[in-house]
Amino acid sequence: MKQELIERNPLLKMSVEFALSVIDYCDVLYEQKKFVIANQLLKAGTSIGANAVEAQSPESRADFIHKMKIADKESDESLYWLILCDRAKNYPRHTGMFDKLGSLKNIIGKIISAANRNKN
Repeated sequence: MKQELIERNPLLKMSVEFALSVIDYCDVLYEQKKFVIANQLLKAGTSIGANAVEAQSPESRADFIHKMKIADKESDESLYWLILCDRAKNYPRHTGMFDKLGSLKNIIGKIISAANRNKN
């Protein structure tokens, strides 16, 4: 996929930006030996964009919706891990990740709704 496509697509651009924030935060978690949570968050947080990119070349409308729903589920899982990090004692703080994730979830939800409305 060309870099320009990511820059022109707000969902893909936001997904990459969120994934980079996740990578940076997980680096801090790894340094503090918080391996289990770091691994889980890293997988979920980077998977959002991976599924959104896959959805750009769907085999069908149903495939597109399915991939976007997976991206939505990965965003839910990312939210869970971020909440745990936020509430756990002795975990480093993360800044702005809830806002970035909320914006992503909002766009994904609108895309899924529009795709479901336009099935016919």
